[in-house]
Amino acid sequence: MRHARRKLRRLVRLAAAGGLVCGGLMVTDAVAGEPADGQGVADTVARLGTSRTAGSWTTDDGRTVVAVTDAGAAEEVRAAGADARAVPHSMDRLRAATEALRAAPRVAGTAWAVDYASNEVTVRADSTVSAADWSRMSRLAQRIGGHVRMERTQGTFATRVGGASPIFGERRCSAGFNVTDGTDTYILTAGHCGPEGTSWFLDRQGAELVGTTTDAAFPGKDYSLVRYESADTLDRTNVASIGGGRGVRIVGAAEAVVGQRVFRSGSTTGFRSGEVTAVNATVNYPEGTVTGLIETTVCAEPGDSGGPLFSEGLALGVTSGGDGDCASGGTTYFQPVTGAMEALGVDLTGGPPRPPGSGDGEGDGAEGAQGTQGTGGTEGAGATGGAGAGDSGAAGGSRSVTSIVDVDDPRLGLGVIAVSLGVLVSARWIVSVQERREYRSFHSASWG
Repeated sequence: MRHARRKLRRLVRLAAAGGLVCGGLMVTDAVAGEPADGQGVADTVARLGTSRTAGSWTTDDGRTVVAVTDAGAAEEVRAAGADARAVPHSMDRLRAATEALRAAPRVAGTAWAVDYASNEVTVRADSTVSAADWSRMSRLAQRIGGHVRMERTQGTFATRVGGASPIFGERRCSAGFNVTDGTDTYILTAGHCGPEGTSWFLDRQGAELVGTTTDAAFPGKDYSLVRYESADTLDRTNVASIGGGRGVRIVGAAEAVVGQRVFRSGSTTGFRSGEVTAVNATVNYPEGTVTGLIETTVCAEPGDSGGPLFSEGLALGVTSGGDGDCASGGTTYFQPVTGAMEALGVDLTGGPPRPPGSGDGEGDGAEGAQGTQGTGGTEGAGATGGAGAGDSGAAGGSRSVTSIVDVDDPRLGLGVIAVSLGVLVSARWIVSVQERREYRSFHSASWG
């Protein structure tokens, strides 16, 4: 009995000690890995200016990294709570490179964006670009300097409309987010889906009218508004479908940040995920050039155009176009919603007005702006709550999109420490009571 009690005591003490160590490590890690104050970093980058910085991005562990061109700027960035990486080229120089590319004769099938992590401008040319055009652009890149990198892609850059299942005219698109101008309710979707006056139907037979496009921008930008025809046409709640009858409530809007984990829903390929690789990207579609786009690794296919891009319950963009498919992968571009809503004078349904100066996605990507609060978001071929075909094969379909528990919160570690201390004290008291009882029993038996 005594041996068993000693063994139990050792086990309890070991478990409690392990809890103390674990809790201490959690607190230490939470404090050491405390995320940077986004506004503080953004203010610091704005103060340093584009001559001393070259963009920022988010790492896999949630840290903000800012590219800087001198040691003084690095010290200020670190003081603001972010990591600093020394680079040779400033944002001014990188932007000058993109302006030189934009000023050259347009070549359909090309796209470019600033790669913050590599401190370069990446130019992509798809399979439709001729050898002569490729050579001409390569010579231009050499004249600009060594900070322009040329790449060939296997697919073709195209808008993601579908011709087989018309939802309006001869094309099929996906609805993005529900927005309002204070009087009417609209679908915010891609501009290339159809010009002003285009009718959207709930099915390919055109039996039930969803609404009519009242405003559209394409090329240049890529957004449009479809005004709902009837209050009974669709469920207008802002819930983005992730398949299996589940959805994510959209509570606001924000600008995308390089390195951010993002999710997309569309009527062809359903729910997909990927990462933001660049902002303020330019794509030369066959129909025209679109600027200020979000570049991602999320796949998309024809019919996904206009569908929502979101992260952590925040609306980020609507699907514009790209190359590749969801079997082989590819690059997909999105029109930022903040700029689109500002230009159109609308807000997400159910939310307060947008903060003034919410941007149009053409900043240097230092930090994403805080999103406006609201609810909203539909997807599928003009139908809320259904991502359409492809749900079963969607990458990450069973993943939770929003955080439930913040394991980096130091209070969680402090709680583990408190419980462990409680276990130690309680175990000591229990063992002491048992020892006193056995002591009395032993002496009672000995002395009669």
